Amino acid sequence: MPVKNVIGSATVQTRSAGKGEVEEFGFCEAPVGRLLDAGPWRTFRWHLGQKHYSGSYWSATEHGHVIYESRLELARLLYADFDADVLRIIAQPFLMTAHVDGAVRRHIPDFLLLTGSGPVVVDVKPARRLSHPDVAFSFRWSREVIESRGWDYQVWSEPPAAELENLRFLAGYRRGWLFDPMLLEALGQAGLDGATLSEAFAAAPNCDALLVRSSVFHLLWTGRFLTELDSPLSGDHVLRSVQ
Repeated sequence: MPVKNVIGSATVQTRSAGKGEVEEFGFCEAPVGRLLDAGPWRTFRWHLGQKHYSGSYWSATEHGHVIYESRLELARLLYADFDADVLRIIAQPFLMTAHVDGAVRRHIPDFLLLTGSGPVVVDVKPARRLSHPDVAFSFRWSREVIESRGWDYQVWSEPPAAELENLRFLAGYRRGWLFDPMLLEALGQAGLDGATLSEAFAAAPNCDALLVRSSVFHLLWTGRFLTELDSPLSGDHVLRSVQ
């Protein structure tokens, strides 16, 4: 059921990247550009015995590092970085505050993604915790506020294991400057639609086999080729070419 008095009271606060200066806006009036330029609202929290695994991930989408506070958040980062429709990835983009059911509530989303169809706000949470009353309540009023602006809101939990392992592997080939553009273009024009990975690895016999192999994986990462990722990658995987 809808929560009370939430939309009109909702505000966001952002910290400027580097300087840490705080700005506040009504949620529906917050300039998207300011949100995309924001630094993380929280800094890393380190303490002995902490349960969360924090770190920084170099994102090909951002051409820079994006922070995460758990392995599950890192997994969501991989998916966002792999998604050709995602143009920007902002971690902990703002502090959202609203009056909900007579009390002041606060929430910091995990990610703000700018996609070709608009902003998407993402919260990452293990599936086992989604039914916890406090978690469900927080996500419910957050969804109401975010969707009131016409944005998408996503609660993301554990992905399929084989798919995630494939993305972790392909992410090792995400740094475009390491690859020969002429070899990439030759492979892209080699008529590999419908070919297997093994056939693609042999498509440039005059080039170093290891360079060809890594270039094929880079083309998979960038979306020039597609293949099914629901089972561990093997030489029998069939490629589809995307022009």
